[in-house]
Amino acid sequence: MELHDVWFVLIAVLWTGYFFLEGFDFGVGILTKLLARDRLEKRVLINTIGPVWDGNEVWLLTAGGATFAAFPEWYATLFSGFYLPLLVILVCLIVRGVAFEYRAKRPEENWQRTWETAIFWTSLIPAFLWGVAFGNIVHGVKIDRNFEYVGTLWNLLNPYALLGGLVTLTLFTFHGAVFTALKTVGDIRVRARQLATKVGLLTAVVALAFLLWTQIDSGDGKSLVAVVVAVAALLAALGANLRGREGWAFALSGVTIVAAVAMLFLSLFPNVMPSSLNGDWSLTVTNASSSPYTLKIMTWLAVIATPLVMLYQGWTYWVFRKRIGTQHIATEAAH
Repeated sequence: MELHDVWFVLIAVLWTGYFFLEGFDFGVGILTKLLARDRLEKRVLINTIGPVWDGNEVWLLTAGGATFAAFPEWYATLFSGFYLPLLVILVCLIVRGVAFEYRAKRPEENWQRTWETAIFWTSLIPAFLWGVAFGNIVHGVKIDRNFEYVGTLWNLLNPYALLGGLVTLTLFTFHGAVFTALKTVGDIRVRARQLATKVGLLTAVVALAFLLWTQIDSGDGKSLVAVVVAVAALLAALGANLRGREGWAFALSGVTIVAAVAMLFLSLFPNVMPSSLNGDWSLTVTNASSSPYTLKIMTWLAVIATPLVMLYQGWTYWVFRKRIGTQHIATEAAH
């Protein structure tokens, strides 16, 4: 296996980790409107991800940086062609971080309600747009002989990509609901399981349609295995949720995300960004990669740094592993 193939796999792993981790905290942000009945319950939901949401975004920064260094042509075409949707995602992530930090800085109800609304929308919009972006990457976009995107914004809003956006939106919401059930106690825990069942059934329908479409369009035997694993894991997660096995439900919803992302990258390889105009103009792991020397240096850095980052993040989750409920939050902190 060549180094550019290795880095394609590593970037796939980074995006998988990002969607697994950021997926549930996007879902929790969405649930602040769908699940929480009052200000106190919103505070409970926010506190479940409070210690970890910023660490989850490290995976996005690393995935973007790795793409820039390992596949500069891919990075350039992707960020120039998808400039507007990626800018919207970036703005949402910035506002979302500010909302988490500033919500409780002042006691006025309008102040806190404004930031809570910001958390909801800046969780929902990226959850949808990431699916649209990856749907376009896998399906193919208008790239010319110079490896430049020549389409428009409206070309990105095609039925396949929009269905991909709906899949990530519902899947992340389901992932967030089972995480909420795992991390809370009392009535909110019960209602989170009930909501997870409803959202999970919707997710199963749209995810199956999207994965089958992808398989028919560009899949092979390996991607078909990933489809089967994703669908089986999602159905098993629904079953575990119905039985009140929150830990298993969360783990299995995570497996669903891992298998679904793996399926997309398996369908993509050896391309990194297919051209819908001419297959010969597609960006591949070969023509989009950096020099072998650059990839070699990056590999050594990744071998040293990656285990340290994973150990630290794992330690963070272990420290903040306990369940919380409304009784654990001081009344004045909820207002």
